[in-house]
Amino acid sequence: MNHSDAVWSEEGTTPDAIEAALRRLLVEVHAENDSFVPARVLNMIAFVDREWSGEIANRLRGVGRYHASRMVVLAYEPGRERLDARVMIAAEGEPRPGEVALLHETVVVELGERHLDDLPTIADPLVVTDLPTLLWSPHGHHEIVAELLALSQAILLDSVEEPDAREALDRACELSGQAYVVDLAWLRTTPWRERVAASFDPPPLRAELRAISAVTVRHHPASRAAAMLLTGWLASCLDWTVESLAEQGDALIGHASAKAGAIAVRLQAAPELTVPGLEGLELETRGRGLRLD
Repeated sequence: MNHSDAVWSEEGTTPDAIEAALRRLLVEVHAENDSFVPARVLNMIAFVDREWSGEIANRLRGVGRYHASRMVVLAYEPGRERLDARVMIAAEGEPRPGEVALLHETVVVELGERHLDDLPTIADPLVVTDLPTLLWSPHGHHEIVAELLALSQAILLDSVEEPDAREALDRACELSGQAYVVDLAWLRTTPWRERVAASFDPPPLRAELRAISAVTVRHHPASRAAAMLLTGWLASCLDWTVESLAEQGDALIGHASAKAGAIAVRLQAAPELTVPGLEGLELETRGRGLRLD
């Protein structure tokens, strides 16, 4: 077996038949070479529009060794009547003598509207029992997320992709009461949070954090949610209370309050920014200013 190569497919199949095929393929692969063992860390269920399933597959291939142990892709196609499925088992590489190679399983189930009411019944047999399950619905379908929530311990979402940043963050907060939320918009702020922390890490500068008088975050027009999250992080760390922000042209402006006084807050869209994300952060204190680009 060279890197991958256990494949099964069937048209007009059932969840039980898919699960049986998975078990059979794993037995066959292990019998061929007992150095191949299934990875057992994480399930992932992805509900995707079938027309974009190729793009999603490419994005998932890019995660490399961070790929889920078992990936279940529910590819939705309106009007489809039949349940079709493919199972693929791939190894990370050819094991050397005395070593093992981990196997990752991918299950693609093509389904239609008539199957939506039975999604938990379809997905449940396909995830590995006793492993945490991450749920991802990159094309919206909030009602599907609600239906599959009982099978999931964590949810992957991207608040930047929602049309309204406030509603997106409200939804993330609501979901966090039911499962662990991984928001890609939050993860994208990580480098900025690290840079702020490093800038004020020297002990003589830490007092300046309490003297911040203004915050400006520049962001791609579609990345307001990321700017709001970065500002919220600052407010949480520094015990600010952020008042409601108001629209002013292509910016959100307002203020936060702290023991040391008011802090002016501005989230400024940068139309010239061609890549979604944040462009810069400016912090003004009563003693100096800090600009990160």
